Amino acid sequence: MEVLAALLVLLVIFRGPLSRLLSGAGLQTWATVFVSVLIQAAPFLVFGVALSAVIAVFVPRSFWARALPRHPALAVPAAGLAGVVLPGCECGSVPIAGSLIRRGVTPAAALAFLLAAPAINPIVLTATAVAFPGNLEMVVARGVASLIVAVVMGWLWLRLGKAEWIRLPHRPDLDGQSKAQAFWAACRHDVMHAGGFLVVGAAAAATINVLVPEAWLQTLADNPVLSVIALAVLAVLLSICSEADAFVAASLSQFSLTSRLVFLVVGPMVDLKLISMQAGVFGRRFMVRFAPATFVLAIGVGVAVAAVIL
Repeated sequence: MEVLAALLVLLVIFRGPLSRLLSGAGLQTWATVFVSVLIQAAPFLVFGVALSAVIAVFVPRSFWARALPRHPALAVPAAGLAGVVLPGCECGSVPIAGSLIRRGVTPAAALAFLLAAPAINPIVLTATAVAFPGNLEMVVARGVASLIVAVVMGWLWLRLGKAEWIRLPHRPDLDGQSKAQAFWAACRHDVMHAGGFLVVGAAAAATINVLVPEAWLQTLADNPVLSVIALAVLAVLLSICSEADAFVAASLSQFSLTSRLVFLVVGPMVDLKLISMQAGVFGRRFMVRFAPATFVLAIGVGVAVAAVIL
């Protein structure tokens, strides 16, 4: 609080020079993108943090043993399909997945949920249908491809993942507190860890938006292979909320449907703010392994599903 108060005082004192500094077109664009990413993500982050606290405080550990199949390999697709019933974006799924692991859910199943929930929930699929009117195949392709990536990544983690790669930040002991006190303690903890990295990711996304020339996109769109890779990378850099990314994909009409499907599959699973949040919630050793593998698999599955459905 003392640091925040000092920063506010400095902003008031130097408001004149700062306003002149921010008057440039590039900095105004940066500020607009930065704020828009935060505004898009903040409600879903709050929703995810609140649900994470509910899971931590009110849901007994025995519930997950009953709700998910006992065999880990079967729990992975079950957790992935559970994402259908939870409206939200990737910002909310990260703290929820961390809370599931704390409550004894196998990490492979929690990670499948983390990847599937932002991409196959009803709000996202409805937004995709609105953005691509008369193209139901795009909606089906997005749902199928995203679920396949989530389940395969869960199985890969089950086979190759190591427990020491996940380092959840220490959460204060909630035992001995009332339900209300424990709930707010869990919320404060998760907001500090996930929210701080969200700000870092939003700043990185805004910087990329300002630095990447739009003319480059048209050049890349003419090459079938480069167009897929370009939109996959663009999805990572733009860090658009999964509820809104379909409208951005629809506006990129110079690109093929295959490359736009890859954009929609990669974005909710691997973007700058999500990578930052994964590092904050699960640890950097997890992030440097999980994010690149998800990125490569999402491109491959997106192209394969597009070849069959689109």
